[in-house]
Amino acid sequence: MIRILLAEDMHMVRGALVALLDLEPDIEVVAEVESGDQIIPMVRLHRPDVAVIDIDLPVLDGLTAAGTIRATMPHVRTLMLTSLARPGTLRRALAAGVDGFILKDAPPAKLATAIRDVAAGRRVVDSQLALAAWDRGESPLTERELEVLRLAADGTDAPDIARALSLSAGTVRNYLTTIVTKLDARNRVDAIRIASDAGWL
Repeated sequence: MIRILLAEDMHMVRGALVALLDLEPDIEVVAEVESGDQIIPMVRLHRPDVAVIDIDLPVLDGLTAAGTIRATMPHVRTLMLTSLARPGTLRRALAAGVDGFILKDAPPAKLATAIRDVAAGRRVVDSQLALAAWDRGESPLTERELEVLRLAADGTDAPDIARALSLSAGTVRNYLTTIVTKLDARNRVDAIRIASDAGWL
């Protein structure tokens, strides 16, 4: 029997997933949580074989929780669920050492198969996500440029970004101009959209 912890913040989706997985003769949901900060304590308590984690969770995001599981309880496998095919997110998930990554709207049979494969030690990546990652490529932005853009995406203005990163306001404006150019964006808002859609932020 494959023991599962399920982390999903939407009650209806979580309930549907539990009901579907309970129909599988070799899969048992031993714990379910609705926020990322509940994952680690419940994993320690229930010792599941696989933690099935939504990537976008309140309090603590799914990738951070999966990385903690990987670092502290490597015998627990992790399968990430996402509703958005963002290639940058897939790359970050693989870098964090997750064992599987599939779209939430995959057929129920595909989820059950992915759980079995991950439990057996195989890595599972949804083919749509893999193709999107292949097509989009790596972020052209440096880590500092990404820091600036993340703050801008949060609504922080240039002087406050400058203070937060110990830069001058002029340097921040230069970074923002470079970012817009590199992403072939129309303006700062368009650059934020492009980077968000690619999963780089």
